[in-house]
Amino acid sequence: MPGGRVGIGIGLAAVLFLTATGRLFVWPVRDAPEPVDAIVMYAGSPGRLARAIELVRAGYAPVLAVSTPPGADDPCPAALPGIQVICFRPDPVTTQGEARMTAELATRYGWRSVMIVVGTPQDTRARLRVKRCYEGRALFVTVSPRLRGWPYAISYEWAAMIKALTIQRNC
Repeated sequence: MPGGRVGIGIGLAAVLFLTATGRLFVWPVRDAPEPVDAIVMYAGSPGRLARAIELVRAGYAPVLAVSTPPGADDPCPAALPGIQVICFRPDPVTTQGEARMTAELATRYGWRSVMIVVGTPQDTRARLRVKRCYEGRALFVTVSPRLRGWPYAISYEWAAMIKALTIQRNC
């Protein structure tokens, strides 16, 4: 029956899509925090700055670098005792620009390892972008978006991942 085959094909495609979505954007690879030279926070969903500050205060790094593109929700944080705070504006104002700035700051300050704080859905794409730009050790710590933000975040990440894999294949 041709109709049955079409239904099975659609069902298999749906299962494959949902599995890939879960693996790439909902439950990506998780890194445990470890001591690094700097913690870098990429702009985006709420909670990232608080998590990054929590990590530097816990002693994981003596430096906090914060992406503060125009219109960012998280401003450059006030001075933190004993912590060097660096705020930067990525160019372009994307994860690609943030990955480039991570590599540039690492070269400028001699960082051999970084911990990057990103949104959970952004994790897989950020890893890809950073790997293309930065040769040092990079760990990723995620912050989940609010529940109502997940549908948009997943849609956005699918489009951005396709763009990163097809159109923007360099640092």
